[in-house]
Amino acid sequence: MPAPLPQNPARQDPAPRYPAEVAPAFRAALDRFDPNRRPLILGHFDADGLSAVAILARALDRAGRAADIRIMGKGENPWTPALRQDLEAQRPGGLVVTDLGVRQGDILPGLPTVLVDHHVPTGTPGDAAVISGNGWLPEPTSSLLAWWCGGAAEDDLWLAALGLIGDMAVEGFPELAEAQARYGKTALRDAVSLVNAPRRTAGADASPALALLLKCASPKDLLRGGHPETALLHAAKAEVAAELDAARRSPPRIRGNIALIRFSSPCQVHPLVAQAWRGRLRDKIVLAVNTGYRPGWIHFAARSATGTDLIRFLADHRPPGAGTEYGSGHAQATGGALRPADWNDFAARIGFPEETVHD
Repeated sequence: MPAPLPQNPARQDPAPRYPAEVAPAFRAALDRFDPNRRPLILGHFDADGLSAVAILARALDRAGRAADIRIMGKGENPWTPALRQDLEAQRPGGLVVTDLGVRQGDILPGLPTVLVDHHVPTGTPGDAAVISGNGWLPEPTSSLLAWWCGGAAEDDLWLAALGLIGDMAVEGFPELAEAQARYGKTALRDAVSLVNAPRRTAGADASPALALLLKCASPKDLLRGGHPETALLHAAKAEVAAELDAARRSPPRIRGNIALIRFSSPCQVHPLVAQAWRGRLRDKIVLAVNTGYRPGWIHFAARSATGTDLIRFLADHRPPGAGTEYGSGHAQATGGALRPADWNDFAARIGFPEETVHD
């Protein structure tokens, strides 16, 4: 059974501790929504986040609560003034936020909110209800939590499996074993690869991937190519593959137990580069640093085969100007984004003062 989770001290109702408690907790959170306004689902743009969004949207449709959807783009997160203004203008009946972390403060004060997530929390999210898999053994991804939230609909099992495979390749869940037996391991993995492709492109438009997840009935349906979005996803894969091939040629600089690989790409290939070098530099903390992903920002991914708690590593070297874009995720897979001055501070802190950038 999963290990117990800490309760959110900002709420009187307890956080769910086991899979059977997730659906009732989700329904209780929805009961706080304004029934006269459409809820809004906010989600991450990777396979786990998109699958979670699709599952939650289908579940809300079945419950007679059709929702609007917004997928976060490059550098976006819900805890920003810009998004708060958008939400105030849209005035949804409530927020369902998935795979975007658990951070400090309300996203929009006074708006009923439920967070469905599995990352390491970095703060107490105001008065939001939290359904988190962090700390469970094994740890469910956001898509599996979403599947439990929606009552474990059999037709959506393949979507939960996509998130499990795409985010952490977690074994030990009977839901994954059942999905693999029903749909095939190869089809599920190929679908994950395709769905993950567009969010790594320069445009980072994941809407074709979400559209496929919402309209398809199985991974084979998604892969067979009868949908116009499938061609867009294949083009995205080709774009990312070319950028990744170029970035992998950048040699690492090594200082002590840290290896830094720096390159410039408009595509989100830094996590892939970090993961590739993790296997070759197994005694190092690997930082893949991308100076070209988003103007005015330095993005980096951290991976390590040493067992080091990378969330703690980044916290120990946190520059004063770092914001919510820095140091969230998982203990073994994290990263961040820093403004040039803060990056220069961070680079010096970890022993690479020559890796400075200019505004």
